[in-house]
Amino acid sequence: MGRTARRDYRTLSSAEIVTTVGRLADRIAERFPNSGLTGAAGQLLAIATDTARRARGLSRPYLLLRTLVLLVAAAGVAVFVLILKDVDWAGIGARRDDLALSETLESSVNLIVLMGAGLWFLLTLEERWKRARTQTALHELRAFGHVVDMHQLTKDPTVLLGGGARTPSSPERRMTRFELTRYLEYCAEMLALTGKLAALYAGESHDHVVIAAASDVENLCTDLGRKIWQKITILGDLAEG
Repeated sequence: MGRTARRDYRTLSSAEIVTTVGRLADRIAERFPNSGLTGAAGQLLAIATDTARRARGLSRPYLLLRTLVLLVAAAGVAVFVLILKDVDWAGIGARRDDLALSETLESSVNLIVLMGAGLWFLLTLEERWKRARTQTALHELRAFGHVVDMHQLTKDPTVLLGGGARTPSSPERRMTRFELTRYLEYCAEMLALTGKLAALYAGESHDHVVIAAASDVENLCTDLGRKIWQKITILGDLAEG
């Protein structure tokens, strides 16, 4: 019998997260068809699919860019060597022309500094490109977390107690206790999965800026989810009462 491949539980699996988001979207659509939350869950599935692809791309080198950087670096070094070869070092030394020697050395040092700055710019270009693209994606996740929070904002568990007259601007509240609990739980799950999508970027990157931005998104989703679980706890207390 062949050995079963062991799953690596040390890192997040983008495929498993996408599968989990898909199942959650199906559960929400079955429980609350034609609702805004169903549309948001479908959007989260699309974001999860894109995130899995983008996160994998973070660990892949931009081979074309790296080749271009090496060619430019080699060309720069070759030009620098040619410039130094054209200098009449023997003549400067024979004439003991300190001024010419000083000007030549100063020009050489300036050229080295400029070449070093240019090489540093090219060598960090890949990292800066990846950072910019990832920060844009993380901003999308951050915005989506607030969208989910808006869906649960008017879901007040205390209205189940009654005792208050509706006003013309009061939101529609037709859910039973069970439906409201499930709705809030779905929102909490969506926020948790949004945080896990942010963690995918952190897991595929060694850039401290990306890791910090991903942690900020995770913390935001955790804080928003904590408010939802407070509502769920109130619903549980009402059911026991």
